[in-house]
Amino acid sequence: MRKPRQKAEDTREDILTAAENLLRENGAARFSIANVATSLGMSPANVFKHFSSKPVLIDAICNRHVMQMIARFECSRAKAPPSQGLGLAVRQLMDVHLADIRENRHLFEMLMQMSLSDLPSGRLYKQRIDDLFTGLINDGVQAGIYHCRTDQIFAHIVGLAFAAILHPILLMYAEEDELVARCDGLVELIETALRG
Repeated sequence: MRKPRQKAEDTREDILTAAENLLRENGAARFSIANVATSLGMSPANVFKHFSSKPVLIDAICNRHVMQMIARFECSRAKAPPSQGLGLAVRQLMDVHLADIRENRHLFEMLMQMSLSDLPSGRLYKQRIDDLFTGLINDGVQAGIYHCRTDQIFAHIVGLAFAAILHPILLMYAEEDELVARCDGLVELIETALRG
């Protein structure tokens, strides 16, 4: 008996979920369109209909992960008072990356490669981080806490100042206790500058 036809977007989501699970288990080197198709009981041609190549599929997985991650920070930002928003967001972002290193190393390594690339998910990640810092700075300025520029170029510079605790390569090789101390110190330093 034939399976009922799914909507294209549902099939696409099923492919993304299966591909992400395989990537988390095996890493990018042992990840293939054929493996994804087999895990879903479909032909590779059906996967290619939705994702034209392995890099396009990996980019879509990264894109979905970035969107989910940023949505959590936006939700937290809405709940935190502006006086705590920057510190909480930076700490949460660092903690999410550290959790990915511990629990989803293959996915994190792939995200690290994508963040260094010029693929759409890498550009999206950089843009979303800039948007996050722009929103946090604007919240502080509107609350009368920060006294600084509110443009995206300035927010990008603030984001770069946190690279020591947010850049994937630096996170991979640092001790967690050291990162926490570095995070607290950087937040204090940047908060002082923004308030000044």
